[in-house]
Amino acid sequence: MKIVGSKPSLDVKLNRNNSSIDAKVDKAKASKAKLIGKAVAEQFIDAVNSEGEEDNKDFELQLQRRLLLSFTATVGFEEYLEDSLAGVAQKSFLDSLKAKSEELYLTSSDTGAFSFYYLAYRRGLDIERRIGQTFAMLCSHDGDPIFQELGEALYCWFLSVVGRTIEENK
Repeated sequence: MKIVGSKPSLDVKLNRNNSSIDAKVDKAKASKAKLIGKAVAEQFIDAVNSEGEEDNKDFELQLQRRLLLSFTATVGFEEYLEDSLAGVAQKSFLDSLKAKSEELYLTSSDTGAFSFYYLAYRRGLDIERRIGQTFAMLCSHDGDPIFQELGEALYCWFLSVVGRTIEENK
């Protein structure tokens, strides 16, 4: 049973005003999260377009590199943004990729690879090293220290790009 205050109509009015203020703040935050997702997508596209000549010859490496960078964007949104805004930024990121190139979008969202990366990420210890090991495994170079270091470097670099982009757009 709820007991009504001495001035219930005033309480209702105050709650309604607070709700509309909260809605405006939420819309502003969501708008910023969309801009962040789009900005990270542009960084992602720049990174993919700057792949070296050697990367273009090895389709598997190119594909795994895209998947790792896309996963890193997802993790960056989750790590640096509120839960409700991470999803908005992620959707904006994917929508921006899809608008730019259907092929780029499709080769950046393999849930199978993401599952392996999430297993490495969720362990919580030596995340960068485990991500690097997972990258090497997915590139069919399991145990190869060069591919492990490449995966680790890509993850650390793009996570810093995502973090910096979020910080610049807050």
